[in-house]
Formats: sequence, structure tokens, C-alpha cells
Amino acid sequence: MTNVNNYAVFLRGINVGGINIKMADLTSALKNYPFTKVKTLLASGNVVLQSELSPKDLKAQFEECLRESFGYDAWVVVLTAARVGELVDACPYPADDKSMHSYITLASDPAMLDELFQAGEALGGVDQVRLGPEASAWLAPAGGTLDSPFSKLSAKARYKASTTTRNLRTLIKVRDAAAAL
Repeated sequence: MTNVNNYAVFLRGINVGGINIKMADLTSALKNYPFTKVKTLLASGNVVLQSELSPKDLKAQFEECLRESFGYDAWVVVLTAARVGELVDACPYPADDKSMHSYITLASDPAMLDELFQAGEALGGVDQVRLGPEASAWLAPAGGTLDSPFSKLSAKARYKASTTTRNLRTLIKVRDAAAAL
């Protein structure tokens, strides 16, 4: 008997910088892969689905689909639905604060997240906490996220293939959708 798992897949860098993918087109492309109950969320590269594949194999298949279907060098972070829930629960920052926004950076390569976290520490003034080997949470002022020193640091090409960042509110929506599959 095989195990079917609920997963969340986080795409890096779509619908920004000239890589535009309609969620209906993404859902259609994924039909040729070993995924079921595929649902896209928020048109910003969040997908929940079921699969018998391991997270590593799911990542490889998903990235292959993106490269073949949409012609770009694609990277994703794959987490089980349960792990997304654990990360949301572990985040010490508020989901709804009018002055600060809470973010979680997810990584497929813990060593790169280690490096990014340490670089954030070296910046000083970055309120961040490590949630696990694949995630760290941080705060940015409302209205100033893209201009924050940590946001600029995490946007560097060095981290492109292994990290992606989501607002905590988005992760809550992904957690809830993945749990409902």
C-alpha cells in the first residue's frame, strides 16, 4: 500500500520579473504528472496537492514540469502540509499587525538558509528567528518590505535556487488549503 501525502509547493519568482504564469495553465500542465487534487492559491506561486512521491521526487517532477511547460529555470520548495502547519504555529510574530509584516523564508537547502540567516544577523537590526532547518521568520515594516535590508539580502541571486519568502498570512491560507485536501 502506498502513502498519499498532502503537500504545499512554493514556486520561486513567478508573476514577477517577466515570468508570468496563469494559475489555470499551471494546473493544466501539472495534470501530466503524478499529482492529484491540485489547487493553486493566490496567483503567487502557491500550490497544494496530493502525491505518493517523496518530497525530493515531487520537487524534481514539479520543477521539470515548470521548465518544460513554461520554459524558465524553475525552483520550488516542497513541504508536507503537516510541516507547513508546524511552521505557522512556531512563528512568534503576529499574522495581522498594522505596523509590521511577518514573513517566513522557506528553503530547499538548509545550508543556504543557514548562510542567509547568519547574513541577516550580521546586518543588525533584523528581527528574525529560525523555525527549523527549512524556515526562518522575520519582520519588516508595513509598506517597506521590499526596501528592508533583509528583503534586499534575500533577493540576491545566490539564494534564488533554494529560497522563497511568503507572508505569514499567505502561509496560513496554504496550511488551511493543504489540510483540507
